[in-house]
Amino acid sequence: MRVRSAHHNCIVAALCAVFFLSGGLRAETAGLDAYFAELADPDFAGWQRAESDIRRAWSRSGSPAMDLLLKRGEAALDEGDPVLAIEHLTALTDHAPDFAEGWNARATAYFSHGDYGPALTDIARTLELEPRHWGALAGLGTILEEMGDQQRALTAFRASFALHPHQQDVKDAIERLEHGLSGTSL
Repeated sequence: MRVRSAHHNCIVAALCAVFFLSGGLRAETAGLDAYFAELADPDFAGWQRAESDIRRAWSRSGSPAMDLLLKRGEAALDEGDPVLAIEHLTALTDHAPDFAEGWNARATAYFSHGDYGPALTDIARTLELEPRHWGALAGLGTILEEMGDQQRALTAFRASFALHPHQQDVKDAIERLEHGLSGTSL
């Protein structure tokens, strides 16, 4: 257990470094700036369209074969088969290593299977490729919270919420963690 905990601590440290020190945006999402600005505005009435446009862009790898692997992985997850999802999504990340959504989907599959270490590694890669990926940040928050690291979980949830302030589940997580940490020195 101590070795596993040390392994997770290293992964968490690496994720935080990627999260806080990540550089510029990749060209594949550079054209989405206006949509991200709309999404980040808590008063913008058309935020669902902005979210949909971003998600649609994220789901396109530029290769029909890679897009099919993503769809198959997501379908396997929807059917409750994370092992099959991991197989499809590993093929995707092997063949399209710069496709952020492939890494994010595989992180979700690993999480569904209870494999937090590999999920954290894939979240780190997702955020390296797309630092504005609010879903990956929310996933990071969820894993960190489950691992007992409430302060870092709160940081991840806040970062996700700053990008997409229309996520009720993330808002609820922030409130829950803030309440839980209110007696703890921040």
